[in-house]
Amino acid sequence: MCPAAGAPILFRMSDTPVRPQHTAAYHGQAVASFAVALAATAIGIYQLNIDAWVRAFLAIAVLYLVTATVTLCKVVRDRQEAGQIVSRVDQARLEKLLAEHDPFEKL
Repeated sequence: MCPAAGAPILFRMSDTPVRPQHTAAYHGQAVASFAVALAATAIGIYQLNIDAWVRAFLAIAVLYLVTATVTLCKVVRDRQEAGQIVSRVDQARLEKLLAEHDPFEKL
């Protein structure tokens, strides 16, 4: 259907993306940066002039830090996505109310 001349064009909520898409270059840079940082830390721990058990302790601490960071990232992302969904539902309700409102209806 073609809208009448001068009539506003309404877009559905489903037309807007929920999450922004990252480029392959951005993803590759993030992976490469993580790999370089982890390798540099591992080499640094290996090169330390300390006992093997201290080296092992530091290696385990780094692995624990990495897993804790990944978990924290997932929690923050999930909380942000939940907020976006609630916001989108509220926005859809408002759009429905505005679409059903007739300003020329007698009160």
